[in-house]
Amino acid sequence: MGTPAFAVPSLRALASATTLVGVVSQPDRPRGRGLASQPSPIAAAAGALGVPLLRPTSVRTPETFEALLQWKPDLLVVAAYSKILPPALLELPTLAPVNVHASLLPRYRGAGPIAASLLAGDSETGITIMLMSEAMDAGDMLLQRTLAIGADDTTETLTTALAALGATALIDALTALRRDGLTAEPQDLARVTFAPRLAKDDGRIDWHRDAAAIERMIRAFSPWPSAFTTLSGRTVKMLTAEVVRDATPRGTPGTITVEGGRFLVATGTGMLAITALQPEGRKAMAATAFAAGARLGADARFE
Repeated sequence: MGTPAFAVPSLRALASATTLVGVVSQPDRPRGRGLASQPSPIAAAAGALGVPLLRPTSVRTPETFEALLQWKPDLLVVAAYSKILPPALLELPTLAPVNVHASLLPRYRGAGPIAASLLAGDSETGITIMLMSEAMDAGDMLLQRTLAIGADDTTETLTTALAALGATALIDALTALRRDGLTAEPQDLARVTFAPRLAKDDGRIDWHRDAAAIERMIRAFSPWPSAFTTLSGRTVKMLTAEVVRDATPRGTPGTITVEGGRFLVATGTGMLAITALQPEGRKAMAATAFAAGARLGADARFE
């Protein structure tokens, strides 16, 4: 059971290592520029594999439960399905219901763990294979694998890397379950943190914050919802940036300075060098190219 591209490597790994009796994904949604109805990445991958596919609008209907019951699953694997499963479904597999979660639980339960790890400035993240329970991401842990976070990592790059790691960890867990079993470790409740689903406005930059925190925000919200600000009332997305070390802010937070081939913005505690951005209605570009075309005045400032 899964929906986005993150879940596709796990699906393919299961298809190569087990008898895959069926796949469940979200219904087709409008996607892309034309907003044409398209299948989810998992639905498309299931179609390519020739595997039975269900796309119910709800997993809580008798019809959905009956369809899954007919598959007689030994194992139920969930990877970013984005729905809370009812107890009847969790009890359906004869072996276990397991989840592929993109964090080192108990840190970052919830729908936004990858962005949360970047926002926090963590040095590593990882995958947890866990038993599922009725509470969100609260089940006992079966296996964990870690992944270092690089200085240039974004949510997009980490999602790709964690998707691959999740597939490997899942097969490792299944191999161990078949052989000797795995010891289920309860989560330390004192260390639990939550990472809720992101909203569009979460990407709005407050230039009064620390330069390093804003730089992490730009990476955490790439590609969505993107870190953004406004200039003369028009939205500008910040795509890449670097913290200027040991720099004193020039002007009030948000003030723009272009010098020495760099596009600098004052923050609450330092300067941030923006290297790429995307003005409203235009393509992504180098920040210095934007500055040259925008003819910024000496008092130019991001709101």
